[in-house]
Amino acid sequence: MTIQAVFFDMGGTIETYGWTTELRLKATPGIRKILADAGIHLDLTDKQLYELISAGLAAYHRLSLQTMRELSPCQVWGEYILSDYPVDQAALASTAEDLMCYIETRYYERKLRPEVPAVLKAIKQMGLKIGMISNVNSRGQVPTNLTEYKLRHYFDPVVLSSEYGRRKPDPAIFHYAARLASVPTSYCLYVGDRIARDIIGARKAGFGLAVQIKHDFKHGEPDEGATPDFVIKKMTELINIIQAELQRILPASQPVSMNSSPVLALLFDAGDLLYFRAEKGCFFTKFLKELGFNSDEKHTYERILLREQAYRGQIDQEQYQQAILQLYGITESEHIATGLKALEKDENNVRFFDGVKETLIALKEKGYLLGIVTDTANPVHAKLNWFERGGFGHVWDSITSSKEIGARKPDPKIYRVALEQLGVPVEQAVFVGHKTSELEGASAVGMKTIAFNYDEDAPADYYVDKFADILKLPLIS
Repeated sequence: MTIQAVFFDMGGTIETYGWTTELRLKATPGIRKILADAGIHLDLTDKQLYELISAGLAAYHRLSLQTMRELSPCQVWGEYILSDYPVDQAALASTAEDLMCYIETRYYERKLRPEVPAVLKAIKQMGLKIGMISNVNSRGQVPTNLTEYKLRHYFDPVVLSSEYGRRKPDPAIFHYAARLASVPTSYCLYVGDRIARDIIGARKAGFGLAVQIKHDFKHGEPDEGATPDFVIKKMTELINIIQAELQRILPASQPVSMNSSPVLALLFDAGDLLYFRAEKGCFFTKFLKELGFNSDEKHTYERILLREQAYRGQIDQEQYQQAILQLYGITESEHIATGLKALEKDENNVRFFDGVKETLIALKEKGYLLGIVTDTANPVHAKLNWFERGGFGHVWDSITSSKEIGARKPDPKIYRVALEQLGVPVEQAVFVGHKTSELEGASAVGMKTIAFNYDEDAPADYYVDKFADILKLPLIS
């Protein structure tokens, strides 16, 4: 690998942190004041308010560990901390971010690791990009502390779970950060203090190196599941790791004639190429029949319009599915909940074509960069979950989703975003697809094309009947 970007965790990595009951009790009157300024008055002592907050945050923390979802501060305060108190929701919404930022800055004692500024300066001088991926519920804590430490200018991008909506170790947030940095995941190094969040997440996302830095804070949680490439005690040790990797001699490539363009990257469509749904829509059809609805009434035109909105990220997956239920006149809350579960089961009912796992791993071992270019209403974390289940979640250097960038194939933008992240010229990239329009779009951009499970009129440079036959093609072998 060649390192192009170094990403850091914040708490426990850039800074150390800790807390005591005394510290938090002393800070609690400040929370009372923020609530009061918003017109929210609680008849509680400081100790009672502290215990209420602690219990609510603990309950939310348990949920976030299970789901890897990051709820908004308003949801955390309304559904977990003040759920038993009839507070004005509009007032709470107006102040929830301030409340959470106050907790994350004042309920902890945070200290910058003293060697960090010099290390960041050295990394910058090496010409590497520097970014951050942090689990945090507020949007203000990380920028506030980076500004206080005079380090904000080093980090681009800064990716917060509070903004992205998913928490480490979900590999989706790592992929998102790598895309913003325009760097393949395998060319990224990640530094964090937690095995269960940082190292596992970086591994699942295919980051090239994962480094654990020791932090003495006791979380009281299991912290295992992966082995870091390196374990360091001080950030200065990172410099030698990076320098050694940058100086490592890579195997010499085969000589290339001036008239040839060796393939460096392969971009794949996802649905009906890597996986398929043999019983497409079966759970929703069964649900409709049980309610006495005509399952043959497809509402085709309306569903196409909704799908287009969802694929372009104009509505999210749940809004898309709820709108489908509305097309059939399903309005009762119990039926809506059951219908959403049926639609979700249909989405997750995927099977992989023979040879996909083995072929992708073989291509990765040969040194190719691999990317996904997908038109989808599903969030990236959902597809990554399927790929992980199939045994190849870690192989992807880029994931370009129509939902995230607002463009669908055959729009040239979606192909170019993927190529930009991989850093590969169009003539050295191959698109593997099945649909006529997407193959034509890739060809129009200038890529070579491979067709598998293809439409009858699909145009391509190469055709394969078995997925594994990709490895036998002359441009690969």
